[in-house]
Amino acid sequence: MPALAHETPCDPGLDEVLWQAWKAMDLPEGYRAEIIEGSIEVSPTGRRRHGVLTNRLRWILESHLAGSGLKVFQDINVIRGRKVCIPDLFVGPEDLDEIPDEEGLGVDATRVPLVAEIVSPGKDAHRRDRIRKQRWYAQAGIPVYVVIDDFDDEGTVTVFSAPDPEKGTYATKTSVGYGTSVVIPDGPAKGLTIGEELTRA
Repeated sequence: MPALAHETPCDPGLDEVLWQAWKAMDLPEGYRAEIIEGSIEVSPTGRRRHGVLTNRLRWILESHLAGSGLKVFQDINVIRGRKVCIPDLFVGPEDLDEIPDEEGLGVDATRVPLVAEIVSPGKDAHRRDRIRKQRWYAQAGIPVYVVIDDFDDEGTVTVFSAPDPEKGTYATKTSVGYGTSVVIPDGPAKGLTIGEELTRA
């Protein structure tokens, strides 16, 4: 089977080695580890502004999803095969036992309808959330990916939708600057408007 677009071809055993190493990690409080594109990436939890934006988006999503049977979650492993991401937020069923991964270490990425990331400062954080994680989520077939980025020009909100797992891309991308609203086009949050209520300083 050919490698997916943008994934590094490697010995099939590498995925298992990384998986076992990831499971054995004992990180200090305030750090998290993910398996993205053939490596384990360790990053710190976000700063105050990161937390402010994460919680504003969570409250907006929760209000929109009220009565739908879906909830918003944070700091939980989203797993695809032997690869792991920890999105800042994701939407899933109220009972996450409905979408477990095989080993009970998180949730099955293919059953997650929406993920969101708040970009941290720095070029590597930008590449991780806007490039590597975008490919990861598209390869998992996650229908909607929302990115809030304080550090892109004067700040942008980007909504990716219509994933193509084989290509590792999203067919639709809408990006707007802070002060302009964007509407989520698909998935459980369809019709939700993200605007200045979320991105204000």
